[in-house]
Amino acid sequence: MEDIVRKDLVIIGGGPAGLAAALYASRSLLDAVTLEQEAVGGQVILTNEVDNYPAVPHTDGYSLVEAMRQQAEDLGASIVMERVSDISVDPDTTGFRVATSDGAYDARTVILAGGATPRRAGFEGEERFAGHGVSYCATCDGMFYRGKRVFVVGGGNSACEEALFLTRFASEVILVVRKDHLRAQASVARQIEENPKVSVRYQTSIASVDGGELLSSVTFKDTSTGAMHTERYDEGSFGIFVFVGRVPASSLVRDLADLDETGHVITDERMATRTPGLFAAGDVRSKFLRQIVTAASDGAVAATSVAAYLGQPVEG
Repeated sequence: MEDIVRKDLVIIGGGPAGLAAALYASRSLLDAVTLEQEAVGGQVILTNEVDNYPAVPHTDGYSLVEAMRQQAEDLGASIVMERVSDISVDPDTTGFRVATSDGAYDARTVILAGGATPRRAGFEGEERFAGHGVSYCATCDGMFYRGKRVFVVGGGNSACEEALFLTRFASEVILVVRKDHLRAQASVARQIEENPKVSVRYQTSIASVDGGELLSSVTFKDTSTGAMHTERYDEGSFGIFVFVGRVPASSLVRDLADLDETGHVITDERMATRTPGLFAAGDVRSKFLRQIVTAASDGAVAATSVAAYLGQPVEG
């Protein structure tokens, strides 16, 4: 029989939202554990430069979340590397059974803070060449394209910011944008326009890619006319980076919480879902702005709401 660990709170996800929740849970003296399946810090650790977190200018994602982790652990937070496979309501306790790769937890409350993963663009050959010419992380893979041409798929803030980052390595960066305009903030769009290494192909999408072990051809589609054309290069001489949004890690609670049309968890201002005792925080939530600072705020609110739900006095 598997060992069952009982907790006041199980926090799922060790990114900024989960770490902030862990910190606030420790301050409230809750018996809590934070479960992370890959790397503490989540997607943020892949961010090369962070310049919009208040009072912490000119840092990088890893350094920022490492400071968060250290602060939370200094206050007594427990962070464990385990993959969560299922969350269910325990009918006997009205709490939750959280099944993991190493066992299970009986939790009075749960905060889902699993964030989101990169969304695929959907072109033919994308999965085949993922990691072999198609990438979703400029910080991870940009150095492999030193002196080479790269195509960046997407027209929002993330795509434009990653395109600018890639100019440090690539000889040429080409933004591939489905619409006739960029959706990035004006200041970011201006940097794209002014950077001599960056060009933009508007009303264009990638229909397919091909090659041997690495990419050697890419077929583009004109989104206004439907016309196709193929460009061929020496194998391995170019790469494609995809930044077309993220898929929220909400599948664990799809039967316990309401989701919006993009799969994000719907909560109230206290981060509560429709299931009593289940809360959500960070990029997995349905909300207007997804930034490190808003994720941390969500985590603080969620943990404070948990304390109130469990009948503990909370700071106002």
